[in-house]
Amino acid sequence: MPHLRAVQLRDRPSTRSAAFPFSVPIIRELQSIDFDAPVTFLVGENGSGKSTLLEAIAAAAGLPAVGSESVERDDTLAAQRALGRAVKLAWRSRTHRGFFLRAEDFFGFAKRLAQLRAEMVARVAELEAEYAAQERSAYALGLATGPARSSIADMERRYGVDLDASSHGQSFLRVFQSRFVPGGLYLLDEPEAPLSPQSQLALIAMMRDMVAQDAQFVVATHSPILLAFPGARIWSFDDLPVAEVEYDALPHVRLTRDFLNAPERFLRHLDDKV
Repeated sequence: MPHLRAVQLRDRPSTRSAAFPFSVPIIRELQSIDFDAPVTFLVGENGSGKSTLLEAIAAAAGLPAVGSESVERDDTLAAQRALGRAVKLAWRSRTHRGFFLRAEDFFGFAKRLAQLRAEMVARVAELEAEYAAQERSAYALGLATGPARSSIADMERRYGVDLDASSHGQSFLRVFQSRFVPGGLYLLDEPEAPLSPQSQLALIAMMRDMVAQDAQFVVATHSPILLAFPGARIWSFDDLPVAEVEYDALPHVRLTRDFLNAPERFLRHLDDKV
């Protein structure tokens, strides 16, 4: 059963005074979008407004961000926070579990984790040298370094020794494995970006397992693979107004299928335009 039931735009500025993101046609004309399935996809070309709305929902819901900055402090999300204040979220059962993730922010997250771990390792080494010079007991050293060692162990248990040591796709999936919990609301913006087709299937399997444990997903994506999630609801932002579409009717799906069936036809057409 979905936790978030719908999003509605309740405060609509005048067309003349509207600034981004209210200047985006889809956002300006938005009435309501229902999330009555455990998995909902938002699709559309770049600039259509799907990611902007997802970011606004994250701000309105107060979900933590897996990224370099929190939603509340990220300067790049100031306009989306304004939209978040203008929308109304209708809940079936309010949850504070879950997170918001933009694929582009993942590398900042990995860098921040690596920096934090390095600082804690350096602090442990500093304390060891200090206590050795003072000839203090191992027990005292254990008490002093315990919190840092515990944090390092927990970080390594959840994410491995170094997220950067794995491929981007493997690191991305590791974050999902460590952060998905039952009953959560997960807002994902183009999670397919660092994932191979095989890894996208692995993400679908994770999502399916979490849906069975009362989790909900709202995902902005271009991926025909992710969009094939069984029973998902798909909203298109390509035309006014936002409308529900079937998987086989999606331009992303039709174009990908046609290209795979006859790539030479598309490549020949590109050559003609050069």
